[in-house]
Formats: sequence, structure tokens, C-alpha cells
Amino acid sequence: MANSDDRLFAMLIYLTSFFFPVLGPLIIWLFKRDDSEFVDYHGKEYFNFFIAFTVYTIISGILVLVLIGFVLLLIVGITAFILTLIALIKSYNGENYRFPLIFRFIQ
Repeated sequence: MANSDDRLFAMLIYLTSFFFPVLGPLIIWLFKRDDSEFVDYHGKEYFNFFIAFTVYTIISGILVLVLIGFVLLLIVGITAFILTLIALIKSYNGENYRFPLIFRFIQ
């Protein structure tokens, strides 16, 4: 079970991602990953999520040329926002949240 500091830092990974999608979570993860397995798990999970949704956004951007990309960009954006909120809440509750729809590069 994660202690309150670990839960707070894991939650901050997701919270800072709204304002600084790469730098904020990266700083927290790099400083705390050796101290906490819980923060390390959520840092890896967030960056796998970020990579996957960046790929989805790029594909949707390319598909704008076919006009379906506008809808896909909206869906990808809303889905990313909702999944980040769910992960934020789950991490603060001390749960390991595994994002759906992503491929895992970082093990």
C-alpha cells in the first residue's frame, strides 16, 4: 500500500500533465522513481499513455485531409482528458491504474 506522500506525487504526475505535458511529469517521476515503486509505476504508465495518444493525435491530424480527422481529433482529446482525470483520482486513492487503448514502450 502506498503512503500519502507516494499517492500525492503520483497524483501530481497527472495533475501537472494538464499544464506541462512532458516536463512536469518527467521531473516528478525522475526525482521520485527510485524512492517509490508506486510513483515509478504511475510515471511509466503516464509516459506510455502520452506516447500512445501522441501517435493517435498525429494519425488524426493526417486524417484531417480526409475530413474524418476532425472528429477523431475531438474524440482523442476528450478521451485523453477523461482518462487522465480517472488516473489522477485512482492514483490519489492509492490504486494502480492501467490505461486502456495504449501500447507499452516503457516497462
